Amino acid sequence: MIGRLRGTLLEKQPPWIVVDVGGVGYELETSMTTLLALPAVGEEVQLHTHMAVREDAHLLYGFARGEERQLFRALIKVNGVGPKLALAILSGMDQEAFIRCVMEDDSKALTRLPGVGKKTADRLVVEMRDRFPHWQLEQENGLHALELGASPSAPAADPFADAESALVALGYKPTEASRMLSGLDASLSTEGLIKAALTRKMAG
Repeated sequence: MIGRLRGTLLEKQPPWIVVDVGGVGYELETSMTTLLALPAVGEEVQLHTHMAVREDAHLLYGFARGEERQLFRALIKVNGVGPKLALAILSGMDQEAFIRCVMEDDSKALTRLPGVGKKTADRLVVEMRDRFPHWQLEQENGLHALELGASPSAPAADPFADAESALVALGYKPTEASRMLSGLDASLSTEGLIKAALTRKMAG
């Protein structure tokens, strides 16, 4: 199993990235939270990873922090939650916000995430609640802390198109993704647009 990678960040095509490790390019899927924490293309990056082996593919998921990988692994143990939905959850809200929703029985907030209906939200609250008392919550908002340490990436040819593709990959319908991006600051990077769109969505 591959548990950690350190190498050069070669590509960012949200939600996918490619990391060169000793001449081998590893393709990983990441959450938007991790994407915001990544340095610019061409710089060194170190990621915690989770490897999923299926009959038709070996998939690698990358996380900027060990705590995010821990939550991802807990999520995919919930009935009906696979890796794709787990990444969508981690992209829509940071670890602290998700834990708060679960501990406060706020399943309504969870239904704003793509692919999370009322039944799934209720199941997440019930199955995840008992796991959190043993976890240490960070004092500061995790996403904000990541942003402070993030380096800007090179501007994309069409940030809006890339951001829309990333949102669709997370599970949002094309029309919904387009609506989420409508009216946002055109000077934002792809990552900035994705974060702003997700923030708008979660605010209702």
